[in-house]
Amino acid sequence: MHIDDVLRAKERPEVVTIRPDAGIRDLLALLAEHNIGAVVVSTDARTVEGIVSERDVVRHLHDDGTVVNNTVGAIMTPEVETCALDTDLDAVMKTMTERRVRHLPVLRDGALVGVVSIGDLVKHKIGQLQFERDELDRYVHQS
Repeated sequence: MHIDDVLRAKERPEVVTIRPDAGIRDLLALLAEHNIGAVVVSTDARTVEGIVSERDVVRHLHDDGTVVNNTVGAIMTPEVETCALDTDLDAVMKTMTERRVRHLPVLRDGALVGVVSIGDLVKHKIGQLQFERDELDRYVHQS
């Protein structure tokens, strides 16, 4: 299984991005509107300049209660782990676990084409395991 399989199976495959000069209030509205936990920071919706998550907002809110008056660029994570469409699902799960990240932008030829979350990967893995179980059950019970 590859990340391309996960992206094709997503109910809402669109990529949500935000500009680094956008305000935190705009970020919060975007997260709520799309019911997502992170947004790729990009000026042109193709390049990845960073990523910002609910976690980033909470951590900065704890340190500085005025974070909502700041910009996305001030709180984003600029070093972003990414993956390609042909990256193995298990390799991405390992990366997410080791790096303690919940979202990875997906690139094709350096351009942003999707985002996968740990939830997307777990859902896909469970579906794969259920399919294999059903196939084994059919094999065992055919006579």
